[in-house]
Amino acid sequence: MMQGKSTLVHVANLLAMDINTGVFQPGAWLKQVELAERYECTRSDVRRALDQLVIERLVQHVPNRGYHVYSPDVQQRRNISRIRAVLESASASDIVEHIQPAQLAALRQSAELFDHYTQFGTILQQYESNLAFHRALLAPCSNKDMIELIFELRSRVPSAALGQWNSHARIVQSSQEHFAMVEAIERGDPSTLATLLRQHILQDDDAPAPAAGSM
Repeated sequence: MMQGKSTLVHVANLLAMDINTGVFQPGAWLKQVELAERYECTRSDVRRALDQLVIERLVQHVPNRGYHVYSPDVQQRRNISRIRAVLESASASDIVEHIQPAQLAALRQSAELFDHYTQFGTILQQYESNLAFHRALLAPCSNKDMIELIFELRSRVPSAALGQWNSHARIVQSSQEHFAMVEAIERGDPSTLATLLRQHILQDDDAPAPAAGSM
């Protein structure tokens, strides 16, 4: 069994992944005994991981009751999406200016992998490949502090809570938007890239919050 900080990071990452992919829905209570069995660790490890995810706003702690998955309200979701849209669209010129051929090739490969998983992948594969695309997209940015802030904002609201893919058609549309972003970069067109980023992030900004137990 792993020890110390490595165990904390490992368990916290596993739990965060399960929350983001909807294994644990917004508002669900998290039972430490069950989590310890699921992740093959001690209850102490689970508590430390839960406390870490409280800091990252994926989990909430209620004194004398326990921990549950953070359940953002509609306005919070919209606020975070709008902040992300401002930051990520502002990065468009930086991306186009600094992207290297190898980075562009990796970005297209990421788009193709996500597209493959829209048809043949699991929810987990779709989530991971989508995140990989966005990491590859922002990798050329010279402002690393902004990238860190963007991903910190993404982590505040579980993907399952965002209801970002509430239909298969929406998943397919997201993939098409990925390819459009790649093509805008290939053309050296930061204006179009910025517009695409805003539209992509705000795709469901006015949609109602998903019902508990739904994806």
